Amino acid sequence: MTARASSSVLVGRDADLAALRDALKRARGDEATTVLLGGEAGIGKTRLVEEFRRHALDEGVRVLTGQCLELGEEGLPFAPFVAALRDLLRRDGPAAFDGHEHEFARLLPELGPAGPEGLVDANRGYLFELVAGLFGRLARERPLVLIVEDLHWADRSTRDLIAFLIRSARTAQALMICTFRSDELHRGHPLRPFLAELDRTRGVERVELDRLDRDGTMEMLADLLGAEPRPALVDNVYDRSQGNPFFVEELAVSSDPDGCRDLPDTLRDLLLARVDRLPDAAQRVLRLAAAGGTRIGHDLLAEVAEVPDHALEDALRTAVAAQLLVASAHGGYEFRHALVREAVHEDALPGERARLHARYAAAIEARPQLVGADRAPAEIAHHWYAAHDHPRALTAALAAATAAGKRYAYAEKSRLLERVLELWEQVPDAGERLGMDHLALLEETFLAASTAGDYARAMSLTRAALAEIDRDAEPLRAARMLERRGRMMRVLGKSDGATELRSAYELVRDVPNEPERVEILANISVHLGKVGLAEGARIAHEAMAGAEQLGDPAAWVAATLTFGRVASKEISAEAGLAELRKAEELARKIGDVPKLVHALVNLSDSLFEIGQYAESARSAADGTVEAKRVGISRSTGAFLLSNHAEALFALGRWDEADALCAETARIDPPGTLGLHWLQIRAQLRLARAHPGADELVARALSFLGRPYLEHQLAIPLHELRVECALQRGDLAGAIEAAKVGIAIPRIEEFPRYAWPLMAAAARAAVRGGDEALAEQVRAATSDLAAPYPAQRASAAQTRAILATAPWAGGGRLGSGPAGDGRSAEPGDGALAAWQEAVAAWRVDGQPYPLARALLGLAEAAAAAGDRGLVGEAVEEACCVADDLHAAPLREELDTLARRVGLRVSSRTAPDEPELLTAREQEVLRLVAEGLSNRRIAERLYISPKTASVHVSRIIAKLAVANRVEAAAVAHRLGLLEGRP
Repeated sequence: MTARASSSVLVGRDADLAALRDALKRARGDEATTVLLGGEAGIGKTRLVEEFRRHALDEGVRVLTGQCLELGEEGLPFAPFVAALRDLLRRDGPAAFDGHEHEFARLLPELGPAGPEGLVDANRGYLFELVAGLFGRLARERPLVLIVEDLHWADRSTRDLIAFLIRSARTAQALMICTFRSDELHRGHPLRPFLAELDRTRGVERVELDRLDRDGTMEMLADLLGAEPRPALVDNVYDRSQGNPFFVEELAVSSDPDGCRDLPDTLRDLLLARVDRLPDAAQRVLRLAAAGGTRIGHDLLAEVAEVPDHALEDALRTAVAAQLLVASAHGGYEFRHALVREAVHEDALPGERARLHARYAAAIEARPQLVGADRAPAEIAHHWYAAHDHPRALTAALAAATAAGKRYAYAEKSRLLERVLELWEQVPDAGERLGMDHLALLEETFLAASTAGDYARAMSLTRAALAEIDRDAEPLRAARMLERRGRMMRVLGKSDGATELRSAYELVRDVPNEPERVEILANISVHLGKVGLAEGARIAHEAMAGAEQLGDPAAWVAATLTFGRVASKEISAEAGLAELRKAEELARKIGDVPKLVHALVNLSDSLFEIGQYAESARSAADGTVEAKRVGISRSTGAFLLSNHAEALFALGRWDEADALCAETARIDPPGTLGLHWLQIRAQLRLARAHPGADELVARALSFLGRPYLEHQLAIPLHELRVECALQRGDLAGAIEAAKVGIAIPRIEEFPRYAWPLMAAAARAAVRGGDEALAEQVRAATSDLAAPYPAQRASAAQTRAILATAPWAGGGRLGSGPAGDGRSAEPGDGALAAWQEAVAAWRVDGQPYPLARALLGLAEAAAAAGDRGLVGEAVEEACCVADDLHAAPLREELDTLARRVGLRVSSRTAPDEPELLTAREQEVLRLVAEGLSNRRIAERLYISPKTASVHVSRIIAKLAVANRVEAAAVAHRLGLLEGRP
């Protein structure tokens, strides 16, 4: 993957760009307007101004740009205005200066010799009047935007001229934008009092650009890399760049796949340039602070500084004045930017770094309160490790891992235990120091890694642990590790894990009954049940019998959870739900949060299957809260997030579902745990024709290339593949995908997922004219059960689609789910079949499938000549499509409506006439005729100021950018003909 050097998209600046556009609207309404645009270096001020400049030029606005030069107070006077005037001369020639060429010649020698009364410093007032007059005349011809960049480098004369232009406020239809670096404004910087004065001036607006958030960083990386970045890369780049766009670009170009590579030399040199200008004492203190982290308390810094207090304070004051450190509210210091800390720390000599970290470790061990009791173990472990003191680093890392586990910080615990494993070989008496053997350490590290969601590493640890376990002496220990390995292999798509799971079952089958044995049997049952339902159900019964024999609450919860899901195929759905609710209630009672989360995962899934979507969403939401509380969001919690998104998608709450998918993407679930949300979001974006749909679909379908993928994940992907091909118009591809999908072995065991695939395959068969595929669908569905509402509705829709086929004697009209644009005589059963499908979807309650069924009904009604039924079905389906922003469905409905001569309303149609008062509609008519504010005032006998206010309000109410767009709205509404 190769990154571009700079981003082509403007990310996270919608509000800031809107502020500039609003300022331009006010300026065009004759309001005096100036924007002071601030932000740290690299934050994107120039990029934002460039985007706004393009917008302004597109509207016919004149834009002049000048830049201050990095020459200080002794620099070239009026440098940005000279550049702007030179820009004007280059575009419009000397005539633009309207006979004042000689006066401006002192600033622009290109204009020729200066007149005898040339501009001199003693006559600055005359110069200021000339400049203001020139800009005023230019703005009267057409709106003017003057951009002054890098105001922090401005000389005194430039600042005075800017102040004059702002305070005189005589330049109508003109907007001035001044950019400056806020991180350059040290205490004595001359721009600070200047900005403070301007802030009190009427018409001046201050806009401060913030750093990007994580989502903005991800969007920017996606553009730079040309593909969606891995969450690990996003996290690393975001943490290091802290959302500064320039740093994001630099790190994207130089980073490895995880973004952990050292800083590029050019960026390091840039970051250290300001450090190198500091006195030696301040540089030493910065290196000391950098070893302590991005944030550090004053007391800790003083403890390790080994210099007198006054010397430390002087050095800190210098660093704070240079905007490298910021004094925080809690009595410490923080590097203004994390990358500055990183560069300073890397710049220190290796021996110096080790000594500094050792001092920090010793100080915190002696006085943990310097960093707080919660942070002390991790800080001590970090510093001893960085000091290369292996024995101390070993014990400190284990202590920090234990503390992290108590806070449910499993990812941190996993990293610390990995460090213990790394140091084990380097400390001869490691086992004695830690009080545990190597196998116990491996098991502990596995648990932390798997709970944190690092399944790839967890599977590697199972291999190492199994090599050290004596299976004859410790069968339960070996069985537990085999079951875990089988689960990891299945989730990672390596294999179905059945070999490992069956080996684990053989080990526990005949051992004495105890709670651990019951839990292992329950886990084996869950995962073997995905390979073979009968085998899983048999072991589930065995686990349940063992739990009842023991009477242990935790074992009973584990067995009941398994029984409620795996054995639910043998009992009714209501009985299975009742078992799951019992398990949930007992897990709450005994305070076993992981089992409670597990129960809510199964409950939300079962409720969805039987069509109780709102309750499914509530259960998943409850479980998500619990999963976050105990730090298992990336493993079990990922199921809950995607289950919640699935339920909201079914309920038609698509924006909320999309947001949950984005949240799941951020936690980056491992292996196939990351497929469910991906498939849901791909379906959603496909249904909305979102620009990113193709990439998501491709990512989801790539899972089909794995060695193993369980049926409940594979079958929906085949459906997605068919739907995507149909939407692209690739009928051959849709037919091929449908044939592959319905031929999946044991598909009849999974009706929940099989029925939507059958409906999609039927669409492909009918639209592609493939009678053989249609027969395959009929054969595959002949014995396919449909016990729940959604399955019955999909079955009815499949029958309705097949009933519209030409070989079934059906007719079709349009290009909907059953049509290809040809019409024929209606089949006897097509209309009735579609009515049955619509009724079934009404019972189920999902709006989007109902709307698609209504489209099919409308087509069948059109073919039957029932125009009234067509209108009713299309109108209802259009409302659903508009609410969901399902653009492709709406296009199909509009196509059908046009072909049968119907007019349908739009829920998203603008209602501009009701927004405007009668007077504003009069003003809008005159705007549409091209009249200026002055002419509008004359026509309506009002003041130009009042006319300007009316125009500004109209533009704001209609949410348009300028008078031209407002005029277009007036034409569309018929206001020019006097029809409001």
